[in-house]
Amino acid sequence: MTEAAGASVDVEVVVDKDQRAMWDLVTDVVRIGEFSPECVGAAWVDGSTAEPGGRFEAYNEFSAGFKSTVTCVVTEARRPDVFEWIVLDPSLLPERPGSIWRYELAPGDAPGRTKVAHRFVHGPGVTGLSEGMQESPDEAAAILQQRLDKLRKHMTVTIEAMGRN
Repeated sequence: MTEAAGASVDVEVVVDKDQRAMWDLVTDVVRIGEFSPECVGAAWVDGSTAEPGGRFEAYNEFSAGFKSTVTCVVTEARRPDVFEWIVLDPSLLPERPGSIWRYELAPGDAPGRTKVAHRFVHGPGVTGLSEGMQESPDEAAAILQQRLDKLRKHMTVTIEAMGRN
């Protein structure tokens, strides 16, 4: 297997924070670096905000010192339930995203708690992951699994950190 498209990670965490406060954190991309072990920062582009069509740049740092800046486009924003964006690949074509990220927020099991579902789906676009898999086809399955495992861990850590904020 040398194709990453369609690979996904889903995590669900219940946090001690009400849904509206959690929405404010999830959609405040400028603060992501406070919570994420991988996405160390982000900035809205050209006055964009957390609404469909809004664009932001995200700054990622990976193991072994690799760094990247990606352009993201908000595809769905429904306060206080859903926030979704795509990460554009080098072609910058929204119909071929490198990945799709989604948060779904729902009331938790008690007042003041929120159930946070976070989803990553690798899109059809070009990413470091897809390139790495194609460059090492004999190791592609292991490369993919390692990345998905790391994403699962980082997504969980990010949500838990937001919940403690």
